[in-house]
Amino acid sequence: MRASRSGNILNSVDWLTIGLFVVLVFFGWLNIYGASYTFDQTSIFDFSNRAGKQFTWILGSFVLGIVLLLIDYKTYDVLAYIAYGLMLLLLLATPFLAHDIKGSMSWISLGPVSLQPAEFAKCIVALAVAKYMGRYEYKLRTWRDLIVPFALIGIPALIIMVLQKETGSALVFAAFLLVFYRQGMSGYVLLMGLAAVALFILSIRFGAVPLPYGSGSVGMLTCMLLLTIVEIYFISKEHPMRWHAWILIGSVAAVYGIALLVNIWVRVPFDWVAMGIVVALMLYTVFISIYWRKYQLLLVTLFTMFCIGYTHACDFVFTKVLQPHQRIRIEVLLGMKEDPAGAGYNVNQARIAIGSGRFLGKGYLNGTQTKLQFVPEQDTDFIFCTVGEEWGFVGSVLVLLVYLFFILRLITIAERQRSVFTRIYAYAVASIFLFHLTINVGMVLGLLPVIGIPLPFFSYGGSSLWGFTLLLFILLRLDAARMEQLG
Repeated sequence: MRASRSGNILNSVDWLTIGLFVVLVFFGWLNIYGASYTFDQTSIFDFSNRAGKQFTWILGSFVLGIVLLLIDYKTYDVLAYIAYGLMLLLLLATPFLAHDIKGSMSWISLGPVSLQPAEFAKCIVALAVAKYMGRYEYKLRTWRDLIVPFALIGIPALIIMVLQKETGSALVFAAFLLVFYRQGMSGYVLLMGLAAVALFILSIRFGAVPLPYGSGSVGMLTCMLLLTIVEIYFISKEHPMRWHAWILIGSVAAVYGIALLVNIWVRVPFDWVAMGIVVALMLYTVFISIYWRKYQLLLVTLFTMFCIGYTHACDFVFTKVLQPHQRIRIEVLLGMKEDPAGAGYNVNQARIAIGSGRFLGKGYLNGTQTKLQFVPEQDTDFIFCTVGEEWGFVGSVLVLLVYLFFILRLITIAERQRSVFTRIYAYAVASIFLFHLTINVGMVLGLLPVIGIPLPFFSYGGSSLWGFTLLLFILLRLDAARMEQLG
């Protein structure tokens, strides 16, 4: 405590986390060299290639980390809103200052280097959210208490997605939902998000698949069945008589049974039958909520109404709102199209590279897929395929274990905080790192759509490296002063 209060950072900083940071940065640098290595290249410090350039960014990140540790910890709290306002202005100005790079208007050229403000926005937003939710009088009781936090993350996300046309960087802000959940947000909000994703996938993937009996589509019928299950679940949960759910299930089964019998003589539109059941359950939910004074059930009705409209709007969003390259990526991922030479090329080549590494890998600098440039973006978004090819299954697992230990360490740091501001910020940092890791690795393995976000400390790029360094070392500075902070 005495060391912390005297400002002796050396004794109070979390050196284990810094050690993990150095390990990840160093191993990432080696893999950038492996991904960009050519047979006529002699040195990893050759500044004409990406490994040499990344080395300068690494040195800059170390200097940046030291500076962040030397700044008074109160500065990050005091300047959070000011930094947020300046960040919004910079994000708004970026499309007018940036050059078009693969359809994205998010990079600002500063002489020989380019910076992406969206990478730094994550840190600023985390500070602003932590400052607002860390106020003494703030309590997360109802959905109204989430309006401002959602606005704090939604405004920059919309700017990045709409004006800068950078979908991947915008989606990262969804990681803050985990922070809100930790602070008391209902888990139903997360379930609603998962439900929206599930309905979108079902309606797009199976919306054109006809039913074997009657008329209608497999996608729409499945979506309505899911909404039926949701309605019955919440009705039975709030209804005083628990056996009530079996009556509802039996009634729904009877309706579908009658429809199947009628279909023997008359072609039955099962889409409309399913929707009619959902609407009937909605009306019954309203009755129950008023009669038994369970007014929270009205929210379930509103959610169901939204889902019905959302399900019917998915096709419009998919065909009219999403960009062509985004549509084709989703179609390839869902198995709706085969495009091995187009949208599926990156993922197919990444799988080949990772699979060719087998158990122990081909050895450092011996990867053939990466050396022959088969994998596009192999030193940025697809850097993990270099790990898989050269270090094999063992190396890939070890890298993921280091990341897991790193994220668990961030959660440990969050849990030991006395200041609500620091705890919220720490969970924001852990959530952002977890989101990047999950999406990037899932994308390389073909489990998730290719949206183009970097792997922390591994992917080539100064903006991403410095952005992650900002996130981490501000947290380390706040953590070093935890004994000085009040809860």
